[in-house]
Order: sequence, then C-alpha cells, then structure tokens
Amino acid sequence: MKKRLGLLYGGKSAEHEVSLSTAMAVTQAINFDEYDVYPIYITNEGEWRKGQPLLQPVKNIDNLQFTSEMGQSLPNDISSFLPEEREENASLDVILPLLHGPNGEDGTVQGLLEVMNLPYVGNGVLASSAGMDKVVMKQLFAQAGLNQVPFVYFIRKEWQKNQEQKIGEVEATLHWPVFVKPANLGSSVGISKANSREELISAVELALKYDRKIIIEQGITAREIEVAVLGNDEPKCSVPGEIKPLTDFYDYQAKYKDGNTALIIPAEVPTDVLQQLHEDAVKAFKILDCAGLVRADFFVTDSNEVLINEVNTMPGFTPFSMFPLLWQHTGVSYPELINQLIDLALERHEEKQQLNYTME
Repeated sequence: MKKRLGLLYGGKSAEHEVSLSTAMAVTQAINFDEYDVYPIYITNEGEWRKGQPLLQPVKNIDNLQFTSEMGQSLPNDISSFLPEEREENASLDVILPLLHGPNGEDGTVQGLLEVMNLPYVGNGVLASSAGMDKVVMKQLFAQAGLNQVPFVYFIRKEWQKNQEQKIGEVEATLHWPVFVKPANLGSSVGISKANSREELISAVELALKYDRKIIIEQGITAREIEVAVLGNDEPKCSVPGEIKPLTDFYDYQAKYKDGNTALIIPAEVPTDVLQQLHEDAVKAFKILDCAGLVRADFFVTDSNEVLINEVNTMPGFTPFSMFPLLWQHTGVSYPELINQLIDLALERHEEKQQLNYTME
C-alpha cells in the first residue's frame, strides 16, 4: 500500500525560491509507485494552498506555485491536510517539509506538525529553532566544548542606541576581517565580509534588513569542510566535502546563481582530522537533539585545527546540493536518501507515540 506523502514547500521567507527548487528536485526523485504525493504550497505572504495530487515529476517550478484559482486555500484546521477522498484513515502518513529559513526551518512549522500529531521528516522544534539562531547554536556548542571562532552579537536596538560602543566591542574582541551575518537566516543571505569600520557599518545595516539580531564572527584563513549526518539516536556521517568558492567567500550568488564554486568530494584530509570532523559532527547533532538530517560545516586550518562553524538543520536538498552529494559519494543515492529520511521520520514518530500522555 502506497504511503501518503505531504510535500510542504515555499514559505514566507527570503529563501522561498530555494525551497521551490528543492521541491521540484524531490518530485523528480520520488518513486510514485511507493508514494501518493500531495503538494502543500506556502505563498510569500504566508497563505497555505493545497494543489491536486502529483502523478508525475514536476519539470517547471511555476507548476508548484498555486494561485488562488489553481489551489485550494487551507483553513486553520487539521482536516486541511487530508487528501481529497476523505476516506477512512485518509490522513497523510508523513510530511516532508522542504522549507528553508524563518517560518519553516526555525521550529515554527515543526511545532504545528507536532500539535497535529503528524509524522514529519527532519528535526524537531528544539533542534530547528536552536539550529536557526546562530547565536544560540554557538552558545550550545561552547557548552559542549566544541572548538569555534570568536564572535560578537547584538540586536537592532543596541546598534541604534550606541553604534560606536558596538563597533568598539567588535574591534576589542575580533580583528579584521570579520563576517557579519543575520543570526536567523541560512543560504548565505545577508552575509558580508568587512575589512574596516566603514565596511562593518554597511555590513551590519545589510544584515539588519533580514533579522533583528546579528552575529559577527572572526574571519580566518582555513579550508571549508562539510559533513552530512543522517539518523536519529545513532547518527552516521558521510565522507567530507570541501567548498572552494572562486569569489571572496561562499555567498548566496556563488551558492545558487553563478556557480562560482568548486565542490571537492571526498575532501582530502588526514585520518585524524576526518575522525575529529565525524566526532564533532555527531556531538553537534546530539547537543541540539537533532533528528533525521544535518549538514555540519567546519573550518580546517593549515595546522589541521578543526573548528565548527555551524550546522544546517534543513540543508539544501537538490541533487546538486552538498548534503545529497556527500551521501551519493558515501553510497546512498538521492532517491534512497529520501526513502531513508521518511523511514527515520516514521521511526521517530512511532517512538513518541510510546510516551504516556496521562498520569495513569
């Protein structure tokens, strides 16, 4: 009997287009003999719309963006997720959220799905929210003893009230160059490199367009190495991959637009460095209480010092994204990766159903 899979994508986020690309790629890898696929699209304005069940892969992103005439707007009740037939036991078996950035990757949608008691692929509320907020994530990493670069953070109000003081904190704690980032955004959106006070001010103003809290990290000379993690309570790691941007750094343009990036898989690292990468990736996975999937990003210096940069709890998931590519080179194909993630989602949901929800 085929599983009923709800494909949830789009979202009220600057990464809306990235989500659409991911959703289209997933439809091209899904085995329609195993799954009935029900598309659920969230518009840029945050409206939820359900389209007709997909019977074949989607070849055009436009076909995933339902207008009010094309798709049914969803009311705020659980029945919205039921397939059209409304037959007995017709609820969706599992949701595959393909949402990037705020209002999707940050625990908000995960909380909704938890309340609705629907199985869903990927990380839960805590891991998603902590993984989205770079400041909280780094504070938890520090608690776990993970090695990372120094950083400074503040909110918009603090910057507006005393800009000179905040610049002074940056200069006292870090040295040029630094990287300025919105605390709650992925896909390299709003990130800038600053080599001076003037560039710092411009970079902060840009980052504050995307979030009320920003983080400023020490720039270092190092290789950028990434490891994919897959699993629940016993996570396993992929081979490492190296990012070599041909631009100054791995920004949104290099990642999604112009292809000015070389991905080297597997990355050549000494055995002891590989072991450290895997140990730290699993430690980061567990300290955030992750489930399903994570991409752990590291710096490796010329002296082979390993520093964790961040984890992404909903990494890019097209066939050409680093997470699927790392697993492909580890022996797990893109379609099989999707199957494993769905199985892990059902496993985690079944475990939750064993808990007692009464005092009896």
